[in-house]
Amino acid sequence: MSENQQEVAAIQEATTESRDVLDQLMKPEVQQSLTVLVENLPKLTEMVTVMTGAYDVARSLATDPVFIGDMKNSMTEFVKPVTESAKGIASAAIEAGDRVQTESGTIGLFGLLKMLKDPNVQKGLRFASAFLDIMNERQAQNK
Repeated sequence: MSENQQEVAAIQEATTESRDVLDQLMKPEVQQSLTVLVENLPKLTEMVTVMTGAYDVARSLATDPVFIGDMKNSMTEFVKPVTESAKGIASAAIEAGDRVQTESGTIGLFGLLKMLKDPNVQKGLRFASAFLDIMNERQAQNK
């Protein structure tokens, strides 16, 4: 294909594309949408400006190694006590399960009375009592 034929083909293609765009612009729903867009350009400009600022801040924070390190340290300080507490409770539960497997004695009435003096048993009983009171109150409210 000669150079002139290539230029003619390019011009014809551009003309066809221009007609397609003009045909689209002539549709009433497209004209209505364009009118709405033009009327809202000041708001759209303001929104894009705000979103661009927020994006810039988020990007600078996401790439700031000092900020990332501070966030990591903060999360570690927050999660560490919870993790240690959960590990302690799990360890105690496992040890109690092991003791139950090795001990075969029965707990009688005097054993129960002795257990009632234990501060942890009292704390558990107070918690159970308060929990049941709250559940009863909520059940009464729902009736």
